[in-house]
Amino acid sequence: MSIGVIGAGRVGSVLGAALQRAGHTIQAAYAVSADSRERADELLPGVPLRDVPEVIDGADLVLLAVPDDALPDLVSGLAATNTWQAGQIVVHTSGRHGAEVLRPALASHILPIALHPAMTFTGTALDLGRLEECAFGVTCPDALRPMAEALVVEMGGEPVWVAEADRAAYHAALAHGSNHLVTLIAEAMEVLTAAGVDEPRAVLGPLVRAALDNALRLGDGALTGPVARGDVSTVGTHLHELERISPEIRATYVALARATAVRALESGRLQPSAAEPLLDTLADQEPQ
Repeated sequence: MSIGVIGAGRVGSVLGAALQRAGHTIQAAYAVSADSRERADELLPGVPLRDVPEVIDGADLVLLAVPDDALPDLVSGLAATNTWQAGQIVVHTSGRHGAEVLRPALASHILPIALHPAMTFTGTALDLGRLEECAFGVTCPDALRPMAEALVVEMGGEPVWVAEADRAAYHAALAHGSNHLVTLIAEAMEVLTAAGVDEPRAVLGPLVRAALDNALRLGDGALTGPVARGDVSTVGTHLHELERISPEIRATYVALARATAVRALESGRLQPSAAEPLLDTLADQEPQ
């Protein structure tokens, strides 16, 4: 197929390169920022950069790799200007939206597919390897399932079917598990640095990798540490130190410790007699 890529950012450039690797032709791409143009040059060498209507014109498949919030206006704007062409496969990569966001283009008889890679991207060739066995959240009409599955498999991924009504929950889970993990690790390294540790990555890395592996295998059964044990005094000391180092990080700690305590209590790892004083301590937002 001939493919037009709208949005040669971290996701669009990599997926375009993956489809090209599978034997398709990238006929043109649209890139706004200097970084996007540089990525297109690296991952899609020789592919001309064009305006949006030119990228769409004559393409068998149009890949929309734009921010979630920008997607509805883009689709409706192109529909209003009669830019879509009958029979085109229109694939967007938004995690939040399903196929419904492409409804304004249906009057042009396009084939709508929502196809979201559950992966974090650097926008480099490294990401191509990460697509192997990567899950893709797919939402589309039943008649288009074989086509959507073929596209995912061609890129090395595994399709996961997500209902239209569940799309926001699906995306919230991924954002919570990956984006917030980055914030958590960055905060932990900041506190280690404040504690005088010269190489916080070296100290935290093995622990975090083991914890992630345990969590994926065991779920709540992987919980350890002072909150799961109900060590109120230790948690109180943590709060005091974090208030001194960073009140913002202390607030993150409190929110996650509360959630951890509730899950530990519900799973039976934390006894009610220990949970009550612990939750009382965590309910106190004032510095200790």
